[in-house]
Amino acid sequence: MGPLQGFRILEISGIGPGPYCAMVLSDMGAEVVRIVRPGPGGFGSGAGRPEFDLLSRGRRSLGIDLKRKEGVAVLLRLVESADALFEGFRPGVMERLGIGPDVCCARNPRLVYGRMTGFGQDGPLAHAAGHDINYIALAGALAHFGRAGQPPTPPLNLIGDFGGGGLLLAFGMVCALLERERSGEGQVVDAAMVDGAAALMTIFHGAQQSGFWSDAPGTNLLDGGAPFYDAYETADGKYVSIGSIEPQFYAKLLEATGLASEDVSAQLDRAQWPRVREKLRAAFRTRTRDEWSALLEGSDVCFAPVLTMAEARAHPANRARGVFVEVAGVAQPGPAPRFSRTRAEVQRPPAAPAADTDAVLADWGFRRDEIARLRDEKAVF
Repeated sequence: MGPLQGFRILEISGIGPGPYCAMVLSDMGAEVVRIVRPGPGGFGSGAGRPEFDLLSRGRRSLGIDLKRKEGVAVLLRLVESADALFEGFRPGVMERLGIGPDVCCARNPRLVYGRMTGFGQDGPLAHAAGHDINYIALAGALAHFGRAGQPPTPPLNLIGDFGGGGLLLAFGMVCALLERERSGEGQVVDAAMVDGAAALMTIFHGAQQSGFWSDAPGTNLLDGGAPFYDAYETADGKYVSIGSIEPQFYAKLLEATGLASEDVSAQLDRAQWPRVREKLRAAFRTRTRDEWSALLEGSDVCFAPVLTMAEARAHPANRARGVFVEVAGVAQPGPAPRFSRTRAEVQRPPAAPAADTDAVLADWGFRRDEIARLRDEKAVF
């Protein structure tokens, strides 16, 4: 079982970064209980089919009506024996429900209380609505994704929701749990996606202020501006990726593409970049993606084929490493990172909302007659 085995965590269900945070904690061995509320769910990834809502994997689902005082009482009783709780509402929502950090931490002073927002718990935009694209825009990240002369391209919702959001919150909660082992006290973890997205851009702030990095997207070393760090179309309309940054790798690239005898050896001469790019485009169109893979994969060119999700699951290197796993017949990325002793694993397939209410309550100390009464009161469902 994973390194977080033995920790009990309550997830107040939401969308995007919250479920990802819960998935990561569950993959690492924590017992995470997902608390869902009555009514339709938010935008999910399963197209209405729980088995494909992969961010919900690994944990059981408990239905509580938090708008009823009896439901709030149920949650507070769970809090008493929980190690952590986290939520992803706008600031003030949990307080209005009567389950804010002051109330919960009074019930359990050792509780780690995680909070996920877009713009932060305070500040002029704290109560504004938003999504990943807005958070990474304000953080100064979105402006730097895209080709020269074109509008910014959203990098899916990887930067705000998942990297700068859910993963940041999971890291913060584990840090707080680790600190609790020394102090014996819990605390509030405030994770904002603007903060997280900005933190992911740290290296580029230094590069921009030193003059090495331009604010113009698609003109720099790592944003598609450099011809030796880009994706190229192949003869069959597919793509390959090249990352030949170091001089010795660039020399290998020129050799592999038949350009070693061309006047393109001045790698960092930006004036030459447009001409080098055209030559590389022409060269890569002479073979299919698979032919280039057979020639260059595993070489010092720094090469990889550009794969779709389905192709990535089937690639021999990923299969050899077990990057993807199958749970209840559904293929998906496996837990990461890996541990030498405490093996992380997917604990169970995604559960339908509120599918485990009675079982969870019983496991957390509620008697059968109490559960029946709570159902009659519509506190749980």
